[in-house]
Amino acid sequence: MHTEAIDPPGVQWMRVSPKYVTVRLVEWAIGNVLMLAVLSLPLIFVLLGWWRWPPLWLAITVPAVMFVLALWRLVLIPRQVRAIGYAERDDDLLIRRGIFFQRTMVVPYGRMQYVDVAVGPVERSLGLCTLKLHTASTGTNAHLPGLPAEEGARLREQLSARGEARLAGL
Repeated sequence: MHTEAIDPPGVQWMRVSPKYVTVRLVEWAIGNVLMLAVLSLPLIFVLLGWWRWPPLWLAITVPAVMFVLALWRLVLIPRQVRAIGYAERDDDLLIRRGIFFQRTMVVPYGRMQYVDVAVGPVERSLGLCTLKLHTASTGTNAHLPGLPAEEGARLREQLSARGEARLAGL
């Protein structure tokens, strides 16, 4: 997972829970089943003779291509989850993600306005949560999904305390 261009030296990355793969698989299944059902409607209507357009080859090709793309995304999910990491340093929190397009985000404690913990139904059943960091910049989309609930609560309290301490020093 180490990439010289974007990883600061000497950082020990923490990983999110492997259970987060299940959350991503549920999201994948719901989204792709609905998408394939909608994209298959023209094929069904053409086969039943209700529609003359699109041609049969096109009515077959569109859902088939989307099915192959959905399978590719399915194969990538476990690797994407393994690529998510975070590291607490003295002055900031690092968040890392990405396989092909890797990204490391640095969130200074002094810039944090508040820290939010969100839990969806699938995450709740697996004992996971998502930590969201809100800063003065609206462009900051710092979130850390797939944390065990205890770790999310610990991080929320610790990051909030560090953020208040840094703001007090300004």
